[in-house]
Amino acid sequence: MPVLTHAEAETRARDLTVHRYALDFDLTRGDEVFASTAVIRFEARRACDTFAEIRPAALRRVVLDGRELDPALLDGNRLPLTGLAAGEHELTVEADMPYSRTGEGMHRFTDPADGEAYVHSQLFMNDMQQVAASFDQPDLKAVFDVAVTAPPQWSVLGNGVATRTAPGRWQLATTPPLATYFVAIAAGPWHSVRTEHAGLPFGLHCRRSLAEYLDRDAAALFDITRRCFDRYHELFDEPYPYDSYDQAFVPEFNAGAMENPGLVTVREAYLPRSAVTPAEEQFRAVVIAHEMAHMWFGDLVTLRWWDDIWLNESFAEYMGFQVLSEATSFTGTWTDFAVARKAWGYDADQRPSTHPVAPDPADVPDTASALNNFDGISYAKGASALRQLVTWLGPKAFTAGLNTHFARHRFGNADLADFIDSLGSATDRDVPAWAAAWLRTSGVDTLTPDTPPGAPEGHWRLEIGHRGTRPHRVGVGLYDRAVADPGRLVLRERLTVDVAAGSVGEHHDLPGPRPDLILLNDGDLTYTKVHFDPQSWQTLRDTLGGLPDPLGRAVAWNAARTLVRDGGLPPADYLALAAAHLPGEPEPAIVEAVLTFTRTLVADQYLTPDARPAALRTLGAIARQLLAAGLDGTRLTATRALVDCAYDEESVTELRAWYDAGAIPGGAPLDPELRWRMLLRLTVLGAASAAEIDTALAADPSATGREGAARCRAALPTASAKSAAWKAMFTDDTLSNYLFAAHAQGFWQPEHTALTADYVPRYFADAPPLAARRGTAIATEAGRAAFPSTAVSTKTLELGHACLEPGGLPPALARALGDKLDDLSRTLRVRGGA
Repeated sequence: MPVLTHAEAETRARDLTVHRYALDFDLTRGDEVFASTAVIRFEARRACDTFAEIRPAALRRVVLDGRELDPALLDGNRLPLTGLAAGEHELTVEADMPYSRTGEGMHRFTDPADGEAYVHSQLFMNDMQQVAASFDQPDLKAVFDVAVTAPPQWSVLGNGVATRTAPGRWQLATTPPLATYFVAIAAGPWHSVRTEHAGLPFGLHCRRSLAEYLDRDAAALFDITRRCFDRYHELFDEPYPYDSYDQAFVPEFNAGAMENPGLVTVREAYLPRSAVTPAEEQFRAVVIAHEMAHMWFGDLVTLRWWDDIWLNESFAEYMGFQVLSEATSFTGTWTDFAVARKAWGYDADQRPSTHPVAPDPADVPDTASALNNFDGISYAKGASALRQLVTWLGPKAFTAGLNTHFARHRFGNADLADFIDSLGSATDRDVPAWAAAWLRTSGVDTLTPDTPPGAPEGHWRLEIGHRGTRPHRVGVGLYDRAVADPGRLVLRERLTVDVAAGSVGEHHDLPGPRPDLILLNDGDLTYTKVHFDPQSWQTLRDTLGGLPDPLGRAVAWNAARTLVRDGGLPPADYLALAAAHLPGEPEPAIVEAVLTFTRTLVADQYLTPDARPAALRTLGAIARQLLAAGLDGTRLTATRALVDCAYDEESVTELRAWYDAGAIPGGAPLDPELRWRMLLRLTVLGAASAAEIDTALAADPSATGREGAARCRAALPTASAKSAAWKAMFTDDTLSNYLFAAHAQGFWQPEHTALTADYVPRYFADAPPLAARRGTAIATEAGRAAFPSTAVSTKTLELGHACLEPGGLPPALARALGDKLDDLSRTLRVRGGA
């Protein structure tokens, strides 16, 4: 199926102005297809040939300016429109469109809990053509009128207020100009909770079987939504530009959330059935703030082409964390960002697939290549760059520049040059130079403190080594050991230092003795690796938990994580650091991030298999100490870690007793998430049977229960179970992306390397045709979740490179596979240096 190139999009944007779409969907045709009619009114600016896009199950009728066209003219996904005269035109396309099982296009889901069906659209980035004929590119914005026929017991949601005009018939309010990828429909027997704020209807929606969880959380969700809404209106001159604000928790969503104007669609994991950690609760709130930011960054002002996706995602990422910290009780968002989210950016930026935050348009030649840029760079690194920009520019100038940008490009499109020009109007600083250094380059700089001799008497000299190309305005924390408690650090002073690009030998002479710890990037205001001088590192090993500020501790932990990944710190030393300082850590986000990294990468990847049991034992001891500390914020994280670290007969016996009793001693009864987590670990270790999995599924026949059962069945340590899981993943094309990922997660286990060894070469043979056959969502999961990460060997690396070398893989699989192979190379280097 041909993909749209940038050159084609530019030509079509020069040739056409699209005025209006009238879309009509009939969702009553069964569970395989729906009927779609699109009437598109557009103007050809000159005589030209062009095309519309559609990917139908059956193309039934095409009419151009009252003249019937042969549906057989459709070439792949392209409907040629030839011989257009300059002037106004009308295109009508009637088709039967296939429902999706992978969250792309119009996704249909049947709830196993009650048999009810639900439909929702996900049209990003060029999937409008999977629901209706369109000119499917972001800079051909148009007004949309949408009508829907649905079963009479359903309700319909969309970009505008939905009105029931007859039984089963709905009309959505006419939209302002939208890019095609923002059109949204969600239909089904929704459970809805509604309110009003600032004169607008607000709504929350979910499946009926999840009603009790939405009712439980509705007040908190609305409170966050209102507070963020009000804060954005304090910051931005342009008011919220749509007629309503709905948030729908939709099943099997293939992203975290999607910023459809007026109807944000959100994955159901953010409406949990079970207990969540404080970090998880806070991140759900970040998602709410992030998607609302998109109403301005992306929806009101939309990129012209996908090279500028950072103008959407980096801004929403930054604003989500910042606005939440300013407007709600979640004041620790930047600590979570520093210790968890930012690592995503650092990791992505050190792989061969790295790219600038704002890549050159030539490097994003088509939509397939563009989709690969939705990664830790466009989100976490871009947000970090913006945080540094605000530090360098000042909040007032930054906000003034944004308001200029919105005013200039309201309901239109813009690119990097437009944005730089808008910012430049609010400041005398050299914004183009900053953008060239920060947005047009890739890779991570490194800052290292040094204390060379030569300072005047009574002073000490600070020099900051800079390996990289970007200027940094950086916080420098100077800490001394507390006299009464050498395990605690006291802040002497926090400096703000400008480190020029390519600076060599710049130094600062500071009064007094040198501090025990020099912490660069204290406050986490820039994006850089942080190293330590020997005295600072020794202090940190002794006192990391004694840093007084959680954001400072987050920076230190992230620096230690980077040192492990770069081979500068043995993984066993990181484990020792966790054992020394994590049991007393009160910040939930730090506990969660450090335990996750230690369990999934240090224990399962970087340490050799013979060292893994001892690492799991140490992690189990840390978890028990955290539980004994009795802090509410870390209890659930510690409990999960204790479950995941079971490995020997004693811990399995304990875990089995908890599972059978339905509770951990002294704790609350097990909720569904913990029960499935325990059963998975018991299954991996050969302490649970297929019959127990069936019993658990019968007790929890929900969508997440079905995923839990699939994960557990794939984790059974038998040849027949592995064979069945493999067959499901690679031959069952009805498997949703969620169920595919669940099978993959259960299949590869460090304890099962011998049992799954024969499947390693099979993976590299079976993944490419699967990805080509099933599309981007499954291709991505095939490259990530299904990759044999437990097969840590040069042979796996060789097989992977042999799979990549001929080229021709679907881009989503090629990107994911290349990243996984780079991670594997890093693991082998770390193991070799351990």
